[in-house]
Amino acid sequence: MSRIWDISQTLRHGLPVWPGDTAYEADPHWVLDDGCPVNVGRFRLSTHSGTHADAPLHYDADGQGIAEVALDAYIGRCVLIDAVSATGRVRPVDIVAQLPERVERVLLRTFDVFPHERWVEDFTAVAAETIELIAARGARLIGIDSPSLDPQTSKTLDAHRAVRRNRMAILEGLVLDGVPAGHYELIAPPLKLDNLDASPVRALLRSI
Repeated sequence: MSRIWDISQTLRHGLPVWPGDTAYEADPHWVLDDGCPVNVGRFRLSTHSGTHADAPLHYDADGQGIAEVALDAYIGRCVLIDAVSATGRVRPVDIVAQLPERVERVLLRTFDVFPHERWVEDFTAVAAETIELIAARGARLIGIDSPSLDPQTSKTLDAHRAVRRNRMAILEGLVLDGVPAGHYELIAPPLKLDNLDASPVRALLRSI
């Protein structure tokens, strides 16, 4: 019997978001009572709220929006690599011993414990040369538990640009607590949001 891990953040009031970005809000629009047979809610959020997929449009003015990206990158075999010991940025030396010779999707754990209740400014990012390494091994997707592949203060977005050069997909804000490093099936397609730069996802890992 396969096991499933939900590696998504819960979208909720108080969800930490990138400084200055849209806070999550939700409220009832219709309320079940004597005059209404159903509850219907509404919500407002950033496309980068919680666990999300970046579209090329996020970092390339001519890139695809999230509704246009190929979904096969977000579904299939992956390897989860423990990079908690990395400092500042995950570099090739931090992961190469755990990286298979051929791989389709790579997930990186950088937090000992995911910070659900607070924003961490000095999160661990990913070096561009690490993107090039996993791309050379065949990776079509990189995922990470931090909120971005690049540091919060980056203006050059070197890791995102390396992803673009290699036509890879991105998942950010994964929750990887309690999931052992190793091989899994990833299931994390984005919503079909027209002409938008990202989408929240319900990311799952299934044992194989």
